[in-house]
Amino acid sequence: MTAKDTRETEAAWDEIAAGFDEYATPFTISFAETVLQRVDLRPGMRFLDVAAGSGALSIPVARLGAEVVATDISPAMVELLVARAQNEGLSNVTAHVMDGHALELEDDTFDVSASQNGVSLFPNMQRGLREMVRVTKPDGRVLILAFGPPTEAEFLTFFVGALQAAVPDFDGLPMDPPPLPFQVADPESLREQLADARLNDIRIDTDVWDTEFRSATHLWNMVINSNPIAASLVADLSQEQISEVQKNLDTKLRERSKGSGPAVLTTRMNIGIGTK
Repeated sequence: MTAKDTRETEAAWDEIAAGFDEYATPFTISFAETVLQRVDLRPGMRFLDVAAGSGALSIPVARLGAEVVATDISPAMVELLVARAQNEGLSNVTAHVMDGHALELEDDTFDVSASQNGVSLFPNMQRGLREMVRVTKPDGRVLILAFGPPTEAEFLTFFVGALQAAVPDFDGLPMDPPPLPFQVADPESLREQLADARLNDIRIDTDVWDTEFRSATHLWNMVINSNPIAASLVADLSQEQISEVQKNLDTKLRERSKGSGPAVLTTRMNIGIGTK
């Protein structure tokens, strides 16, 4: 990325950081906890989290006793991640403001290098992956958690459907090419990316991530704070339109929960693991 692109990306993520930490991170922590069982993580291992956000992956890794280095391009995200670690008394987490396209870290340093919905959002994902591979020890592992197809991300399909019902001229998400969060939605695309980064023994798994939403407001807040792209979708809506979207969401969530308790929405995720 150019210096201008870097500044704009940093500012966009800084702007939503507080909402991301409040609404998105609690969901993704739960998914990270289930996935970490696949990499045989042990206390004392050195673990790198790239594009770490406010710690959805770093925090559960630190709870398992690994020595975590977290990086993110957003200073606000890094500050929130440090606060999360301190609140839990986790002294085995350090965090740095850093562009994942050009990690300021030594070669062959980490037992596991990982990214959850992070490197898979990069404009140049391959460059980010090669940086992760560079700083991973020989025989170390690289772990990538990324969204599957947008049509199998119900938090998004519910949201977009409610938008389309409330705003008739809303065209939906542009899908050719797909938005960056879904650039490796096809598991084979993720496999190719890992192979091009010169990883070996590549394994691609798919899993379903269940998330609970208590209300339309809860879902709205999670989506618009999850990514600058989502925030831009609603930036020009009037308050009346926002109210109509939330009304539509409320109807859809009540139908899913059958009017009792939170609504459970599912998201297909791809999990890629390779060895250096």
